[in-house]
Amino acid sequence: MVLSNQISVGMIISINKKLYKVESAIKVNVPKGAPFIKTTLRELSSGKTVEKSFKMNQAIEDVTLTERPVEYLYLEGKDYLFLDTKTLEQVLIPSQIVGDLVNYLKEGVELKAAYHEEAVFSLELPQFLELMVSRLEGDEDGPLVTNGSRVAILETGAKIEVPPFIEIGDIIKVDTKTGEYIQRV
Repeated sequence: MVLSNQISVGMIISINKKLYKVESAIKVNVPKGAPFIKTTLRELSSGKTVEKSFKMNQAIEDVTLTERPVEYLYLEGKDYLFLDTKTLEQVLIPSQIVGDLVNYLKEGVELKAAYHEEAVFSLELPQFLELMVSRLEGDEDGPLVTNGSRVAILETGAKIEVPPFIEIGDIIKVDTKTGEYIQRV
């Protein structure tokens, strides 16, 4: 437990059995009335942002997430199956937690999973991945080049801009945080 005036950005708190990451927290002083802490919170399971105010020195449950490595196996229905590489147990993770990371998922990719009470609340890809170019947009009509680049469709389905010298079958390094081409491997 922490007090509301100890809330800081990045902290994970539990409210009504839901986990939230603190995006911002400021102390608000009002001319008439008691000061309070105004926060912006992101719900970990849905990604929705909410604003919540707390009284000064109000007790709040803080939560520590544990990180464990998981390896992507395959899509099972609408959810994704991963292998917890520490416990060697299979973990089914809902598609809303995977979210846009699906654009970079291929079999064997290792990610960091944040757990709370054996439930996964978030995933983090490695910053860089090496992926194969499976198609180039505009290939049927000749190369589609705009501003000195073209759009490549990777083996995972992600679309990124690449230099015009990149061809189908090339392995390229991609920054998964920005979705940008780094180099040909």
